[in-house]
Amino acid sequence: GKIKRDKNESYIYRGSDNSYYEKFADGTKKCIDEELPFDIPDNWAWCRLVSIGSWSAGATPSRGESQLYNGNIPWLKTGDLNDSYIVDIPESISDEAFSKCSVRLNPVGSILMAMYGATIGKLGILNIPATTNQACCACIVCNSLDNQYLFYYLMSQRDAFIKLGAGGAQPNISKEKITNYLFSVPPLKEQLLIVQTIEAILNKM
Repeated sequence: GKIKRDKNESYIYRGSDNSYYEKFADGTKKCIDEELPFDIPDNWAWCRLVSIGSWSAGATPSRGESQLYNGNIPWLKTGDLNDSYIVDIPESISDEAFSKCSVRLNPVGSILMAMYGATIGKLGILNIPATTNQACCACIVCNSLDNQYLFYYLMSQRDAFIKLGAGGAQPNISKEKITNYLFSVPPLKEQLLIVQTIEAILNKM
């Protein structure tokens, strides 16, 4: 239920000089104060998004093989993302497609983000288990993090993700760019309070 670091992941900590440092697997470290998007309270922490769950992009089964579609497994495209809960997904794939393609069945509560084109940064929270195409990145959130807090955090950083995707013929961000992004982690009770406050404000609009 806690955030666990892979042996190759970095670790972010606050030094005695109040600056933030990132320590890497090879033992080297660097100051990351210039990268931090905002200040956080003393009881919060910084990490990379890779540390807070299991991230995966999907795949598209061959359109030329009709038996791979119209099955019982929901298959989401970025156009289905609605910046809210996903309760209906028009397309589906078959068990054969699931076994043949590099897709993952993401559980209820997974956070989805679009990585390509005009939909970069578009978000969704699964209300049904679903697979996705390769233009969508999904995160199964660890137990020490509230998935709605992650959802609102990613939404607040959408402009930054769009900038990360600029520069090519077709704007896009990779899973690596997403998971390397800095993420502020409050204690769980504060995460829940932040979500409640945001939703109370939204309900009044």
